[in-house]
Amino acid sequence: MSEIGTIEFVFLLLLLFVIAFGILAGKLKTPYPIVMVIGGLVLGFVPGIPTISLDPELIFLIVLPPLLYSSAWTTSWREFRYNLISILSLAFGLVIFTVFGVAVIAPKVFEGFDWRLGLALGAVVAPTDAIAATSIARRVGLPGRIVDTLEGESMINDASGLLALQFAIAIVVQRRVPTFAEASLTFVWLIVGGIGLGLLVGWITDQIEKRLDDGDIEITLSILVPYAVYLAADAVKASGVLAVVVCGLYLSRRSATFFSPTVRLQTSSVWKSLTFVLNGLVFVLIGLQLPGIRASIRGYSLRELILDGVIFSVLLILLRLIWVFPGAWFSYFLRKRVAHQKEKRPPVRQIFVVGWTGMRGVVSLAAAISLPATLADGTAFPQRNIIVFLTFCVIVVTLVLQGLTLPPLIRWLGLAATGEPDEEELKARRVVLQAALTYLGEAKAKDSEDTFELYDDLVKHYNERLAGTQPDAEAHDRHIELKLQALGIERETAIRLRNEGTISDNVLRRIERELDLSESRLTGGEG
Repeated sequence: MSEIGTIEFVFLLLLLFVIAFGILAGKLKTPYPIVMVIGGLVLGFVPGIPTISLDPELIFLIVLPPLLYSSAWTTSWREFRYNLISILSLAFGLVIFTVFGVAVIAPKVFEGFDWRLGLALGAVVAPTDAIAATSIARRVGLPGRIVDTLEGESMINDASGLLALQFAIAIVVQRRVPTFAEASLTFVWLIVGGIGLGLLVGWITDQIEKRLDDGDIEITLSILVPYAVYLAADAVKASGVLAVVVCGLYLSRRSATFFSPTVRLQTSSVWKSLTFVLNGLVFVLIGLQLPGIRASIRGYSLRELILDGVIFSVLLILLRLIWVFPGAWFSYFLRKRVAHQKEKRPPVRQIFVVGWTGMRGVVSLAAAISLPATLADGTAFPQRNIIVFLTFCVIVVTLVLQGLTLPPLIRWLGLAATGEPDEEELKARRVVLQAALTYLGEAKAKDSEDTFELYDDLVKHYNERLAGTQPDAEAHDRHIELKLQALGIERETAIRLRNEGTISDNVLRRIERELDLSESRLTGGEG
């Protein structure tokens, strides 16, 4: 088989695994990152499965930009801004604490490590995974405030972790510590340059979007943007991660005005599928890496390696738990006294859950694999394979152990979502429907009498929708149930008419589209 044929076969095989494990995750009602990592682990030991190496360049340049952009796009700017102090405490404070904590402890625990290698190891595993944490958190029903904070943390701490890794590699490879001025200037430029480029590319895209109304072109542009802003930031040595996040946040808010309803629906569908495929591929790839990583290590028994991996995973979990309590209380002090936010003191149970959701993912593994093979003098990078293995263990332990224990933990702590309608959403729906009814009343008074029946019909329709926004949870659920049942009857009837030859397939598709949009509005797009 040719090289291209082999690549095609491996890609198709990975997609098949993603589909199979995605179905299994749905059947098990388990977050798909967990199932896919475990599935990849099992597949890695199946005879005949081709060896698939994870290319760090593929992750940083192909996979990371669209995933960060998608996360930023679906993040609420209001919540991100409101929780910014808490997010920065985790995205920068916890990363620094983790890096230096590992640098201090690693030489005492792992043979052949000094503080320099500890810095590199700490920087590699400091960032949490942007998708694993939030997808698991949302699936298990954590309160929105916690999910918003975790989502913000996992988007930004990639930038701080990769910056720390850049310094750590320089210290190990060149055997010199950057001066405070050098480190400060690099840090400031990474942040300022990343934010500036993100806003610039976002503004340019906004201006282009205002002149477009073509779904295919706009979807293609939306896929191009994260790569363009990431590569632009990388070219000027700014933070590509921050640039993508800022650009995504900016354009997400602007999209309410430059996307037409049809394009917005099309774009949302494409990006939902794209992010699932990319995430699925990387999580399966993580699991498939174990045989290759194990084969690269000599002089250690499997028992020693597993023990070191477990010890290091526990160490990282403890470091996060140690930080989150004082970090949360200090953030509360700043939010209340400096930002003048009317915040209640965060309860211990919520802080503990935040500490327990430090899942690591593909960025950490790609960072470990991207460590240089040699130092400046040509000698091998010390303990490189061990760093890769420890990182792999941390990813598996945090995803599987913490991910599987989150649901019973939040139920035990009483933090599970109640399932009641969102009062803020219901209030907003009532306001917008009342505004429409007011307009119809005013327009009817100015129009001719022969149109009154049309207005009355529209008013009746809006009053029915308004009835569905009542805060009574039981009545609200019953209203939704009846509407869905009625839509089901419409759908069955339309299909019957198509099957009888009364209408064409194209007519059925147009009717189905309207029914799909109505059902999606009622269910919030689930499924």
